[in-house]
Amino acid sequence: MLTALELKERKSFISLYLNPAINEGYVSMLYSDSPRHPHQKHLLTIKGLAVYNEFKEMEK
Repeated sequence: MLTALELKERKSFISLYLNPAINEGYVSMLYSDSPRHPHQKHLLTIKGLAVYNEFKEMEK
């Protein structure tokens, strides 16, 4: 995702994009009790998926 957003620093990505998306309910963590879990993944919530699908429709 860093490459897609043309960011060079992971810290910038987390503070500018990932944390706000989590706080607004667009993204959730697979292991929410353990943010540094070795198998941590971030998933779109229903709210996030709705926004994603809306953008996909606009591309058509």
